[in-house]
Amino acid sequence: MAVNDRLLGIVAFVQSAEAGSFAVAADRLGVTRSAIGKRIARLEQQLGVRLFHRSTRRQSLSEDGQAYYERCVKALAELDAAEAALDSGRREPSGRLRISAPVMFGRHCVAPVALELSRRYPKLEIDLSFSDRMVDLVEEGYDLGIRVGRLRDSATLAARLLTQEHLGICAAPAYLAKRGLPREIDDFAGHDAVIYGRHGQTVPWRLRDRAGEVREPQVEARLRFDDLQAIADAAVAGAGLAQLPCWLLSRYLRSGELQMVMHADRVVGSRISAVWPHTHYLPLRTRVAIDLLVERIPAMVGTGFGQPLAAVA
Repeated sequence: MAVNDRLLGIVAFVQSAEAGSFAVAADRLGVTRSAIGKRIARLEQQLGVRLFHRSTRRQSLSEDGQAYYERCVKALAELDAAEAALDSGRREPSGRLRISAPVMFGRHCVAPVALELSRRYPKLEIDLSFSDRMVDLVEEGYDLGIRVGRLRDSATLAARLLTQEHLGICAAPAYLAKRGLPREIDDFAGHDAVIYGRHGQTVPWRLRDRAGEVREPQVEARLRFDDLQAIADAAVAGAGLAQLPCWLLSRYLRSGELQMVMHADRVVGSRISAVWPHTHYLPLRTRVAIDLLVERIPAMVGTGFGQPLAAVA
């Protein structure tokens, strides 16, 4: 068995063991399931052991497979370290960088950063995917993810705070003319609202009262969408109050289609973070992407709109 074939077999084996599936490992490596199966079969033949217990429904590591897996992980980590050492000496990042980001935030804020990265580094290949579901970066083979909101504790992911997302409560002028402008949290009672919801769960609004206490206003959530643009469109149509991020809200305020009801200083915002699979040796291509996100994102989402927002309200 050639050295290169053996290394391919080891990589296929480790990916299959971690994914629990030949099919998922094939997706990660960009090959067919059949190719994964053949590589592992050749590796088993060369080693003279069975690495997996297989059935029609599932597969699991054999005792020999578990022992071999632990050694292979250490060996591949050493190879990653060697590659990272070489990588750090390069002037220019290269290779494929897979990034996952929420749909609307990704389009408005992450895509421009990806474009700038591609212009700066011609040898860098960027694959940016938009999804509002909680993407498993490790299982799905992503190098970097952007998360809005509180992060869950994870032993497999590292994170860096990019900025705080500023939010505002708004409504169409026609709606406010008909229903009145709520000035305090208690005034929200009885108002219609367009709420963000996903998988049957809604995200509550959290507002600070004059004393600085955080409260959740009582509103009639008659419409729930899992898409920010749909919420903005419904608010413009006069469906009720809406909570939107300032990076999306600003253009509607400037056009007069929406009016500010409660400013970002009263609305509790969300953390925006970059997350990536934990590793001792972060590849240069991932590191430069994180650094540029840290540099660019705050200006895109901050109250750089602060004065215009206040002036419109």
